[in-house]
Amino acid sequence: MTDDRTRRDQVRRAWDAVADDYAAARRADGPDTALLDELAADLPAGARVLDVGCGDGRRTIETLLDADASLDVVGLDVSRVQLALAREAVPAAHLVQADMTQLPVADRTVDAVTAYHSVFHVPRGEHPTVYAEFARVLRPGGYVLTTVGKGRSESVRRDWLGSGHAMFWSTPGAEVTKSQLEAAGFTVEWERHVDDPLGSTALFVRARLGD
Repeated sequence: MTDDRTRRDQVRRAWDAVADDYAAARRADGPDTALLDELAADLPAGARVLDVGCGDGRRTIETLLDADASLDVVGLDVSRVQLALAREAVPAAHLVQADMTQLPVADRTVDAVTAYHSVFHVPRGEHPTVYAEFARVLRPGGYVLTTVGKGRSESVRRDWLGSGHAMFWSTPGAEVTKSQLEAAGFTVEWERHVDDPLGSTALFVRARLGD
C-alpha cells in the first residue's frame, strides 16, 4: 500500500517533470481566470493572497496582479521547477516551496486563498487538514476560491503526460468537500462549473471564513 508521504513525493516529482510542457499547453487566460478578477474586486487594496499550487503563476498570480497591482500575492507549490517558472513569469510575487497540509504562514495574515487544480492532488483523507490550514492563515471574513472534484474518486495515471512519473488524484466529491469547508468555519457563497482551457469543465467553490 502506498502511504500519503509517498503520494506527495510522486506528485512533486511528476510536476517537476512536466512543468515546462504543462505551462506551454495551458493558456494563461480562460473563463476560470474571470473568477480571480471577481475575487480581486472584492478585496481591499494591498490585500494579501495566498495562491496554493501556483504552478508557473501565469494563470493565477499574474491574473490577480493584473486585476489589482497593489495585491501582495504569495505563490506556494511543492514543485521547485514550477516555482522557477513562476519566478521568471511573475517576479513581483513572493514564492515558497511547501506542502499545503502545513502552510508556512502565520495565523490570520491572509485575506484570500486561491487553490486552482491543486487540493485534489492531496489524499482525500487529508483534505480536512488542508481546509483547516486555509482557515488558520485567513483573517476573519477571508475568502477561499478552490477547484473541487465533482465526484468521489481516487486514481493514479502512470506516465502522466509522458513524464515517466505517476500523477495522483483524490477527491471525496463536491458535497463532502462543501461539508468539510463548513466544518473548518467557512460559509459557501457559490459554486460554478467553468470551462477549462484544456478542454474539460471544472467545478469551483468560493467560501468565506466566519468572523
